[in-house]
This record gives sequence, C-alpha cells and structure tokens, in this order.
Amino acid sequence: MSDNVVHLHKNTDPAPEADNVTTLTVVPAPAPAPPVPLWVRSGRAIRIAITHETTKTTACAIARHTLYVAGGARIAAKRTWDGRTASRYERMFRAAEAAGNHEIAAEWEERGQHFREARHRRRMDLLHSPLDAAKGVGITAGMGVGSLVALGVVMAVATKDVTQVVTPLMATIEFINLIITIVQLVWGPALAIGPFLALLALWAVGSKQHAAPAWALPAHVRNSEGEPITPSIVVKALRDLGIPALRNAIKEMGDAGASMLGPIRIAGCGVEVDVTLPSGVATNEVQGKRRKLAENLSRHEHEVFIVIPQAARTVRLWIADSGALDEPIGPSPLVTDETLTADYAKGRAPWGQDLRGDAAALSLYQRHLLITGLSNQGKTAALRSLALWASLDRRVEFRIADLKGAGDWSMFEGLATTLIQGPTDEHVIEATEMVEGLVDEMNRRIAERQADPTVVFDPLIGIVDEAQVAFMCPAVDDQKRPYGGSKATSRYFMGVRKVHNQGRVVDVLMYEGTQDPTDQNLPKLVREGAHTRASLALGTEAQSVMALGEKAVNGGAAPHLLRQGLDKGTLVIASDGIEIPKGQSSITVRTHFIGDEDAKAITDRAKALRDGVTTLRAVDRSEQRDALADVATAIGDASRLRTNEVLKRLHALAPGTYGDQWTNDRLKALLEGHGVEPKKSHGVMVVHRDHVLRALANRDADGSASASR
Repeated sequence: MSDNVVHLHKNTDPAPEADNVTTLTVVPAPAPAPPVPLWVRSGRAIRIAITHETTKTTACAIARHTLYVAGGARIAAKRTWDGRTASRYERMFRAAEAAGNHEIAAEWEERGQHFREARHRRRMDLLHSPLDAAKGVGITAGMGVGSLVALGVVMAVATKDVTQVVTPLMATIEFINLIITIVQLVWGPALAIGPFLALLALWAVGSKQHAAPAWALPAHVRNSEGEPITPSIVVKALRDLGIPALRNAIKEMGDAGASMLGPIRIAGCGVEVDVTLPSGVATNEVQGKRRKLAENLSRHEHEVFIVIPQAARTVRLWIADSGALDEPIGPSPLVTDETLTADYAKGRAPWGQDLRGDAAALSLYQRHLLITGLSNQGKTAALRSLALWASLDRRVEFRIADLKGAGDWSMFEGLATTLIQGPTDEHVIEATEMVEGLVDEMNRRIAERQADPTVVFDPLIGIVDEAQVAFMCPAVDDQKRPYGGSKATSRYFMGVRKVHNQGRVVDVLMYEGTQDPTDQNLPKLVREGAHTRASLALGTEAQSVMALGEKAVNGGAAPHLLRQGLDKGTLVIASDGIEIPKGQSSITVRTHFIGDEDAKAITDRAKALRDGVTTLRAVDRSEQRDALADVATAIGDASRLRTNEVLKRLHALAPGTYGDQWTNDRLKALLEGHGVEPKKSHGVMVVHRDHVLRALANRDADGSASASR
C-alpha cells in the first residue's frame, strides 16, 4: 500500500506521534466491464421469449389443435375401416378368447362369418348393378317424358292451343338448366371451402376424444382429477398397472378390453364395477397395486377400494367421486330422533354409513365386540355410540371400566351398575374383578338354564375401554397371580376368555376397545373370541390381520390404508351382524360422531326408561366392609329389590368380599340379624329399602347410646 501514498508537501516538522499521522489513500477505480456481445444478448432474449409461459402455452395450443386434426383423421379412418371390414368382430373374438370365455368367442366368430357372407352378397350384386341401373334410368326417363307429354295434351285441350303440348316438357328442361347453372356457380367455392370443412370435422372428432399427446392437453384435462369413470378409463388404468400378463392380455383384446368389465353402477358417492381378470392374472396382484390403480384413475389412494366378490377371478372396484370421502356424514339418528328406542334382540344400532351412502346398522344380539385402531382415531366414540343405542333398551345392564379415565363414559353414571374410570394399576384390578364378576354371573345363569331351559335372561354387557392397559398391567395378587399378561395365570385374560367361551348363550357379552394392537397388548385368543371385529386406521398390514383376521384382509379389508388423522371414525368391520355385500368378507363404514353433550342427553332418556340404577364404585380394599350399609347401597333408590339382584350388586360392588360364598341364605342371615326379614312379592323374595334403612338407623342409634354410656 505504500506505493499509493502521495505526500502533498515536504514535511519539515519533527516526526509526529503515530496516532497523529494522516495519510491519503488512492484506490484505483475498477476497470469497466466489457460490453456484452450482441449475439449473447440476442441469445438471452430468444431464450427468455421461448421459455416464457405465454410462448409455451401458445405453442401447446397450436400443437394441440393441429394434432386434433391428425387424431380425428385416425379415429375416422378406424371407424370407416371397422364399418367396412370384419376387424371389429376379430377384435371381439380375440378379446373373448384371451379372457378364456369360449362361449362368447364362438358367438363373435359366428357374427363375423355372417358379416362376411352379407358383404360377399353385396359385392356380387355390384356385378349386375350397372345393367340394372341403365334399365332403371331408361324406364324412368321414358315414363317421365310420357307423363309430361300427357300433361301437355291435357293443357292443350283445355286451352285449345296445340303449343301447350310441349310446355311441361320445356319447363322441366329449363328447371334442369337452372340447377346446372347453380351447380356451376357453387362448384368452385365448394371445392375451395370443402377441404377446410373436412378439416374442421376431423378437428371436432379429435377434440371431443382429446386425441393429442398428454403434454399438449390443457392442465385440467391432463390432470383429469374428478373425471367421470368410463370403461375406457378403467381398462387403461388396469393396463398401466405394471402387471405384464394383464397388459399383454389387454393388448391382445385391442379396444375390446372393456369386455372384462361388468356394468358401472352408481354406488353412493362413487361408482362400482366388477372386473373379470384374464387367465394368468391373480386377484391379489391387482390388490397389491391399489395406489397405482387409484392414481391411474385420477383418484387418491383412499378413494379406491378393491375387494374380492364371490365370482371367481374377479375384483370389485369401488371408486369414490373426487373429494367425496372428505365430506362429513350427517348426525346420528340417536341425536336427531328423540323418540328412537332400541331392541337388543331384534333391533340394529345405527352406526353410520357405508361407502355407498346407505345406512349401516349393527346387530348386538349375542355378539362379543372388539374395536381397535391407532390412538385418537375415534375408537371410544364408535364404541360408545353402540352402548348409547343399547341403553335405550331398559333390559340391558352395563358394567363399564374406562381405563383411560378422561370422562368419556361419565354420562353412564346412574345408568351403569359399575363404572370404573382411571388408568392406574388399582383401576385395572377393579376392572379385572368386574370381568370376573361377569364370569360369576354367567356361571349362575348357566346353572339356572340347566335347571330351566326356557328361562330368558336380560342382557348384561361388560365394556372395557383401553383394554391394552389391562393386558399390560404388571400388578399381581396375594397369590402371585398377575392381573395382566396373556398366560393362563393372568386373571384379566382368563376372565375375558371365559366370557368369550360361554357368555353369549346366556346374554353376558364382552365389549373391548384397544389401540395399536400387538400380540402383547391384545392376545390372539382374545381378539379371535370376538364375533364383531372392527378397526380404525392402523399402521401395518400385520396389525390389520390382528384386528380383523387373515381371511378379511385377504378379501380386501385394509384398515392400514386408512389415513391417520383424516379418516377418523372410519371403520373396517368383519361381522355377521352387519349387512355385507355378497361375496365380501368386510365392509367399510363411516360412523356417526356423538359428542359428549348429545351423549348425555341420550343417557338421560335411557335413565328415564329405568326405575333407577345405583352405580357401584369400588372402594379402598384395606377398609372393613359394612355389609348392611353395602346392602343399602346396592338397593339404591329402588323401593324394593329381589334378593338375587341384591347379591349380584353386592358382588359388583366388592367381588373380593361378596364372592361365591355369599348366597341367599347368608344374605337372609345378615338381614335377620338386624331385624330385617326378606319378604315374598309376586312369588319372589325381595328386600325392602325402608326396612334396611330403618335397621341401619336403629343400629347407629344403639351404637351411639353404647358409646355415651
């Protein structure tokens, strides 16, 4: 930098301090940029002009409309060729032969032979047609001239003018001359305009059929989102699946690939079509290409469902209207119709709508239930809606354990005879004892049925929501038996298994809701014991097999293809309690959502149908039970209660205290010890609420007097 310092005058002063030295730095100006050559600027301008969006759009439009003419000519030529030759019959014959339908192939071969015979007759007739045409022209001309002369004679007689004989003939000649003159005038312009009219006609044909490459078509046509489903679109989508045997078979069929298709039927918010696959193509090959098939049909994956109907070598496609499955369904009839009632034995719970838009209703009669899925997909809402419907049948008793404890089942307070809410090990223990209480009640009913085969029992439904918490519980009892797990020593597991094995015949049912199933949190024997198995969105196909069974998944059930977070409340169901299309093993249902406020309104209606239910809750196990007070709690608000019902409620209140050792005799001894004796009413022994409360008051009064002394 020292070369660039310029001293303005000679420095005669002594050298100053370094901080006071002022220097002037001259920075050289940057060299001017060289001018851009003209050819570079021209190239840039040309590139910008060529790549501009307007230029590309214009070029595509020109190419598209030009190719429409070429495509229209090709289509017109093909139509003409098909009309003049037997190629159509040949194609249909090859298509039927490739599909293995020999009966249809023989029919098309016969039609082709008839066409050839008719064509041969027409060609033979052409050999005689010139002579016949000449004769016809001569005869027609002679008759015409004779008629005109006869008309002239009539006119001559009428006018007494002999010249009128040739007047009609001359008038006809003049008219013919006029026509020739007009043709001479029009012929030149017609020859000039004719080719343009022909091109316009070809353009119209090509435009209607979009006979141009995809890159030249408009964006809305190229994307074809929401395009109506037609046979040609389905065949093209199948051809492009990437299955060689299917592609080759369709190519052999030519345009007759649509012979694989059944009629395209409107089915709810979409269409449905059966596809008979050609020989050598397996149904599971098409099932495995669901995403590609959906995209070929200009749909999202969740908008196409592939199931296996009863017919051999056939897949059934249900294709939704674009965006239709993202629209919510209407409210539940339980909410909109306050007069709606339920019948456990003969009725069906309104659960939602199937993909066709039809109402989907489920029969609960003597069927155990399992609902599973990923977290926050609507499992509790789907399970609760069934319980809400069943609650409108006053005969149904509920015992509920909600191992989430978030209050989702709180509206059943005063409706369920047992309500457990909480996720801790203590709550799992209570839920386990509740299930064991179901087993005891089942055994009692079986014994009563053996004594009297005609006896009919009121339905008893045990519900455990978030059952995976129970299966994963590490707690053990005093005898070192685990509450959770999937071994024969597990109390919860064995209780559920026993109910599954024998509870149905005496109307003791088990409903479970669980999430993210595995062999650890949902053992195989438990999930296979449910008659109705339903699943929301899952993560893997293996989980779908766990939830619904291998048969349902092989038949097309695919909850693992539902969209997590977007398909909330959409269930894939395998059950004989719901109407499933013939030949299918499952059905997809979009369930109605019932909010907490609406659910409370429904349970209020259900409570009004009952005389009053006291919801029993488990208490601290370390405290000493007050048997007489527990009897009063069991009776609740009822004026009187059958002794069998009192025992059942005592067991539900504290299974560990009031187990099998508590019988009618022991209850009678307890009451008589406090001056209360069960009475007979309408042939059955009952306990009066007032008598028990009086005994409690007397006992408390005696206890207070003793304490004062």
